[in-house]
Amino acid sequence: MKKALLLLAVLPQLALAAGGAWHASAPGPGLINRGMQLSSPDLKAAEPVSGAITEISWRYTLTGPTPSGFAAWLCAERRCVQLDGASGATRGLTNIQAGETLHFVYGIQGRGRLPQMLRVQSNEVMVNYR
Repeated sequence: MKKALLLLAVLPQLALAAGGAWHASAPGPGLINRGMQLSSPDLKAAEPVSGAITEISWRYTLTGPTPSGFAAWLCAERRCVQLDGASGATRGLTNIQAGETLHFVYGIQGRGRLPQMLRVQSNEVMVNYR
């Protein structure tokens, strides 16, 4: 609840500083095998937006500890950036149209079945644009 209130307090300031912002979230996939990659559902603005992306903040939550070889990317239609943790910000998708659909891609290097399914509980982006 505190995080949601903080997000609501910061959103207007982010929108003014960057020209506009949108937020989207969705549950993620379940990973059961190493060597596979799975995508999250599409994340997009609730209303049409125009402009170019300046920065994206992201966050994802897993049901368990991060296994060795785990990798995550944030992707637009033609470009992806590898993420360096469960939350952060990137300018790696700068100048892509702000209304473009985004998605996460998750994978675990190696081969074989995981001891138990690793589910991505949530995927979340805050897209700032001008």
